[in-house]
Amino acid sequence: MAGMDRLVTLYGGSGFIGRHTVRALAKAGWRIRVAVRRPDLANHLQPLGAVGQIHAVQANLRFPESVMRAAESSAAVVNLVGILHKSGAQTFDAVQAEGAACVAEAAKAAGSRLVQMSAIGADRNSASAYARSKAEGEAMALSTVPDAVVLRPSIVFGPEDDFFNRFASLARFSPALPLIGGGHTKFQPVFVGDVAAAIVAAVEGRARGGTIYELGGPEVKTFAELMRTVLEETGRKRLLVPLPFSLANFSALFFELMPKPMLTRDQVRLLRTDNAVSAEAEREGRTLRGLGITPTAMMTVLHTYLWRYRKAGQFTKPTA
Repeated sequence: MAGMDRLVTLYGGSGFIGRHTVRALAKAGWRIRVAVRRPDLANHLQPLGAVGQIHAVQANLRFPESVMRAAESSAAVVNLVGILHKSGAQTFDAVQAEGAACVAEAAKAAGSRLVQMSAIGADRNSASAYARSKAEGEAMALSTVPDAVVLRPSIVFGPEDDFFNRFASLARFSPALPLIGGGHTKFQPVFVGDVAAAIVAAVEGRARGGTIYELGGPEVKTFAELMRTVLEETGRKRLLVPLPFSLANFSALFFELMPKPMLTRDQVRLLRTDNAVSAEAEREGRTLRGLGITPTAMMTVLHTYLWRYRKAGQFTKPTA
């Protein structure tokens, strides 16, 4: 276990994965510096560790000086900054490619170990701007810090996730759930606690440097199977309607006009490719098990938070 004199800087540590990573690092005995654009909005992290163990500082990836300052004296740096859709100056390239390069330079200057969060599907040749920028971010991190560790999770589930909560909420008022592209795309949902454990392993030097790990849970499921799971866990009966990619792309044009779109054209492009751990990563041990982590089954966790979407009186909150 790391001593309390060991400091790790987390860029983007106030988000979904960040909150669980802060908790895991605190439990492992690290001091944690959370680098975010608005430190005043990161106070919810304080109870996750001991007094003085967690503190937030201001850093903005568009201002390299602030990123450099945040990395000073850190034994390790973790870049969790990412976006699901572009908004104004927050483009995929600016955040996930150029931003990753900025963090990598800060880690190099500080002599820190670097952990770069990416995503399964990252590919410079992808039709998706999200996937291309993730791949570019990986390349930037590894070229600047050759022994950096890159982590690529499949869709991440947990109490505050964006995937299962989104569709469970939709099932509350919609008579149907869409099966984009027929619902055939494969996923390997991974528990956020396991992703956090993988980050801790990388921070503490228990991962191979210069390596890309692919993180997935114990089961591969199609999009359609995941939608059925959402309905089972929320106790709702809804139609599952196949939505061809062409029609989904057209619908996304209108969703993109919303401040927080439910679907974008770029996400439709992503759904044309399976999102599961590759056979090569399995063979080479570049997985959760390769890091000594047993993947958590999806069904042992989903019921602990999807119960909120059931009808009143239909289900009581789990006690464990």
